[in-house]
Amino acid sequence: QVQLVESGGGLVQAGGTLRLSCAVSGSTSTINLFGWYRQAPGNQREWVASISSGGLTDYADCAKGRGTISRDLAKNTVLLQMNSLKPEDTAVYYCNAVPYGLRPPLGSWGQGTQVTVSS
Repeated sequence: QVQLVESGGGLVQAGGTLRLSCAVSGSTSTINLFGWYRQAPGNQREWVASISSGGLTDYADCAKGRGTISRDLAKNTVLLQMNSLKPEDTAVYYCNAVPYGLRPPLGSWGQGTQVTVSS
């Protein structure tokens, strides 16, 4: 099992850039897939981006062309950067780690970090 701690949220102006970090500890070798999700008030949690243990990335429509997910193996972190932020990007952003043999959204979750985009 792994533990995830997100950071980097806060207040960002529209058009700005979001940089989130997910610190990963524990049995990281068991993880097949890392993902970022978000949940806005009154909405269901939605997938934003994923990166596999092999480095393959995938993005939801909300992040295509604006987002970059990456891993810093030396620091055991998973990063999410999103540009050209809009007020509708306001949400709590969560990191997810899915072990081999499971599918998202199963696995471990962080506590989330709030991102607020002001217009």
